[in-house]
Amino acid sequence: MHHRLAPKVHSFHYEVFMFYLDLDEIDELSRRLKFMSRNRFNLFNFRDKDHLQLPCEKPDTAKTTREHINAYLAENSIAIPPKRIMVLTNLCTLGYQFNPVSFYYCYNDADEPFCAIVEVCNTFLEIKPYFLGSDTKQNAGFKLNTEKYFYVSPFIDMDTCFDFDLQVPGDKLQVRIDDYDKAGKRFFISTLTGIRKPLTDKNLLLYFFSFPLITVKVIAMIHWQALKLWLKKLPFHRKGDNADKQRGVYRPYRAN
Repeated sequence: MHHRLAPKVHSFHYEVFMFYLDLDEIDELSRRLKFMSRNRFNLFNFRDKDHLQLPCEKPDTAKTTREHINAYLAENSIAIPPKRIMVLTNLCTLGYQFNPVSFYYCYNDADEPFCAIVEVCNTFLEIKPYFLGSDTKQNAGFKLNTEKYFYVSPFIDMDTCFDFDLQVPGDKLQVRIDDYDKAGKRFFISTLTGIRKPLTDKNLLLYFFSFPLITVKVIAMIHWQALKLWLKKLPFHRKGDNADKQRGVYRPYRAN
């Protein structure tokens, strides 16, 4: 659900599904499931290149997402890699992928979540990670209010703030990301809620036909809602404007 409060009210709600995977179990899942693979064409395909990679001249496809996340955590003073990392994400569907946001939950040796990463992707296929360390841990989740400095929507300033409220997924999913303006006033609310289902070939087929070409639907709906906002004459920001306000951006795909 997205609900814009200002400068004009605009709301929408869509039904979607996402995968919640242990990064260390993806190869085993690829062997066990007929309709899910890793870096290989299928109904659903976990592609390492779609996720966070440290800046370099070209994508480092030799490393797994787990290895890239470990390296990113090391840059954020997590010297010992987590015992396990769970990722909430979309998978490439019939060869097409667009993933607006992924969430990584990192567990220590006591199997307790101790930090998280929010991986935001824009329609230019740029990625910006937001690190939620142990100081952001609150009860059964993580909370952080931080400057965005990323071009996500042409209808939102880049120097506003994201307010993350991530509950650690269990039988139910509850994630909230709000936007606050420079005056500290909330103007945008987004939520992601869901119910956990087992990962089986039967369910993969069920959700594939219930939500056909879901990654295409996601990108199509983004542009459809953008058109509606443009028709409402909301202020528009071009990506080339205010380059100084786009900071800490990772580009897994080299621009041509």
